[in-house]
Amino acid sequence: MKENIINRAISVLDANFQEGGFTIPSKGLYPFQWKWDSGFIAVGLAHYNTDHAKKEIETLLNAQWDNGFIPHIVFHTDDDSYFPGHDFHRSDLHPLSSKQYKSTGMTQPPVTGFILQDMLNIVDDKEDMLNFIKGQIDKVYDNHVYFYENRDPQNEGLVYIYHNWESGTDNSPVWDDIWDTMNPPEYTFERKDTTHVDASERPSKREYDHYLYIIDIAKQNNYDDTKIAELSPFLVQDPLFNAMLIKSNQALIELYGMIGGNDDKIAYLRKNQEKSIASFNKKLWNTELGAYVHYDLRNEKPIRHISSSSFSPLFAAIPSKERAEVLVHTMMERFGGDDKYLCASFDPTDDRFDPRKYWRGPVWINMNWMLYRGLKDYGYQEIAERVKNDSIELIERDGFFEYFDCRKDTGKETRKGYGGDNFSWSAALIIDLLKD
Repeated sequence: MKENIINRAISVLDANFQEGGFTIPSKGLYPFQWKWDSGFIAVGLAHYNTDHAKKEIETLLNAQWDNGFIPHIVFHTDDDSYFPGHDFHRSDLHPLSSKQYKSTGMTQPPVTGFILQDMLNIVDDKEDMLNFIKGQIDKVYDNHVYFYENRDPQNEGLVYIYHNWESGTDNSPVWDDIWDTMNPPEYTFERKDTTHVDASERPSKREYDHYLYIIDIAKQNNYDDTKIAELSPFLVQDPLFNAMLIKSNQALIELYGMIGGNDDKIAYLRKNQEKSIASFNKKLWNTELGAYVHYDLRNEKPIRHISSSSFSPLFAAIPSKERAEVLVHTMMERFGGDDKYLCASFDPTDDRFDPRKYWRGPVWINMNWMLYRGLKDYGYQEIAERVKNDSIELIERDGFFEYFDCRKDTGKETRKGYGGDNFSWSAALIIDLLKD
């Protein structure tokens, strides 16, 4: 069984690898290169095709802007099957954007630092991979500097996202409270995603109006971070995004230590790391809920809902052992019933929970991969194994889908896999889980 799944996963990744040196997430639905997708994909590739793994990261970092920013989508090809495309995003409006690559003007969780470290840990030829890392690590460092210098207006070590797409958890119910503060115009556009998957599994048209409106505000200000911080109706300190930054900070500190000769960069990272972790635990922890929550920086208030992002700090070693115990208890109490697979992307006890709709409830393999490792690190081996086994069971039965229904009994429905099929990070990360 194990080898069969790995071989099938390899077939998915090989089929999705493009001539330009990057892997698309899923044919038809996602025809370009996505930032955090590429990171997770590189982990799977490193197990069997080191050249492709290195190329995946190199291609992504080649599209970095002159200010250290890495966009969330790089449009390597002209393909009108996806909306909104490069002609809507207009990355060229920013004076420091890449002149070679068209992209969006938003980013995604900064996973690349810990991905480089994972690649080094996975491959047999450590010297070759370390040489590759030496050639790329400064770009990742520059990305971290960009965040701390441009996305932390209160100088507290917590960076903001200005669009829900930057979170990676696109239509999470967490954002509903922010949508209630907005009334964007109704846009006229042709949805492309719903030609590939059932519309009931995707964000609504009205949600897209909000998404496009935020982009328009950023475009009107040439993607200037200071103006965005001042004007964007969406300005959030996201626990997942900041946990990924903290995890990658630690990876860069350790990698630079191996390379040597980068004391100033290590000192910068350590200074910000200390501040980030302290602020994260002080500001994003909600004692009443027993979980980390998002903080609405625009309206200066916490967003009191629990999602799978609430548990991502385990992966980044952010909570104390005592707080981790509270967090895991919250997860098992709300998300861990015997009738459910771990881990739903949103609180199943919340009225906003929807087990079939994108980030409003389904299980995502990338979140489970991080949760598995975090639980193991804190000594919760039995729960970690359940997360791993649940992930394998879903893929074994339904295939390499983008996301999965967390309910074990879905009535008449036999399929639990939704969204894009032959989805790259589901394939890549199940390889890594099975080889652990």
